[in-house]
Amino acid sequence: MNRHSPKRRVITRLPRWGRVALVGVTLALLLGLALLAFSPPQTPFNASPSSSKASNGGFAGLGRAAEGFKAARPGEPLTFPTDHGAHPAYRTEWWYLTANLRDEENRPLGLQWTLFRQALAPPGASEGVREAENAAATGTHRGEKTDENTGESKRSSVTNPWISNQLWMAHAAVSQGEQHVVAERLSRGSPPGLKGSAGVRATPFAAWIDDWQMISTAPGTLSSTLPGTIPSTLSSTLSSTLSSPADGLSQLSVTATLDDTTRYRLTLTAEGPLVAHGEAGFSQKAADGQGSYYYSQPFYRVEGEVTLNGIAHRVSGQAWLDREWSSQLLGEAQQGWDWLSLHLTDGSKLMAFRLRGGASLQSRDYVSGSLIDADGDLTPLGPDELSLTPLSESSVAGRRLPTRWRLEVPGQELDLTISARHPKRWMTTRVPYWEGAVTVSDADGQPRGEGYLEMTGY
Repeated sequence: MNRHSPKRRVITRLPRWGRVALVGVTLALLLGLALLAFSPPQTPFNASPSSSKASNGGFAGLGRAAEGFKAARPGEPLTFPTDHGAHPAYRTEWWYLTANLRDEENRPLGLQWTLFRQALAPPGASEGVREAENAAATGTHRGEKTDENTGESKRSSVTNPWISNQLWMAHAAVSQGEQHVVAERLSRGSPPGLKGSAGVRATPFAAWIDDWQMISTAPGTLSSTLPGTIPSTLSSTLSSTLSSPADGLSQLSVTATLDDTTRYRLTLTAEGPLVAHGEAGFSQKAADGQGSYYYSQPFYRVEGEVTLNGIAHRVSGQAWLDREWSSQLLGEAQQGWDWLSLHLTDGSKLMAFRLRGGASLQSRDYVSGSLIDADGDLTPLGPDELSLTPLSESSVAGRRLPTRWRLEVPGQELDLTISARHPKRWMTTRVPYWEGAVTVSDADGQPRGEGYLEMTGY
């Protein structure tokens, strides 16, 4: 550009504060546009379910085609501690903690801490979104490599702190009785070598967004692999290995401040092994093969402090951590899911989900789950071995949601009723959904446990 051109004179004649403000506004606009990747397309009320869901790629766009990203497939081994970290070759993943707690007066209290990662572009994509956003600041970069944990590009030239193809979103909630406090945070990623406001590190394990943190306090780390050829039911020997105190997830410190009067600080200690769902960690989500890599730590004992309404409470209880990543989690016609994690009174754990909708009107919902005994041995539950049936609905946030369920596993002689502790547990986040604590009873109405229910796409 000619140094005397009108465009250049307009910029250079601005005072310094004006130039700084202009840059700030530009960056804010870029961040806002990028964060739209987290927003599900809106469906007109008069659109048919089959046409509207198929056109927008399923709930929150998780069924959209993922060209350029790696696909989740059976046979890929889970490897620790590497898989505790981020997987930038895949489009979406999360670190998802729910806790069923009691305060000093034995009153139930529910808690959530979740960190999501969403890629704007496949790893190594030096053209397109990131180049368009940042060309004015740094020009075109060539010969990029990608950091294994953060998904950000490694460059031999000058690093621009605003260049990132990763978005991070976090949700936190504290629920007791009528109260349901919800908070959300959003952040762009940062290139390697720069301290970012959000990210995940595999070793030593740490996940964070601003001052919301999930950090390993274990004395060391354990490197182990779940080979893709092992049976779906993990052997007790392997389970014992994965429960070693050296595993990065075996001891955690979890903190979040939701607002001026709501915060928590918890200590989590695993009293059982990590468990891999589905086929040695590959969890199928649709009849045509879409799925994710999915493992959990469902055996946490929790101690800590929760402040609600400005009053601090000592709490204790149990928690469940899910780790999951994929590039196309759903089929395009799937509308959302209903997911349960249950702590049963005999020490066993039960995970179950129902993916609603299919490729055609004749397709039934896809149901799957895992039954985990007190020693950590896992029995996979396929669509023909498990049923989830809504029993009653509640009016929540202007819609009807099933807040009472029947869960049956005939082969294990399980017939359970799942009931929300309180129906008003709507998460008023950028991508809204229902998430709350539940109680479990048997066919005779006797208590059988507690857990958490998540419902999306309603």
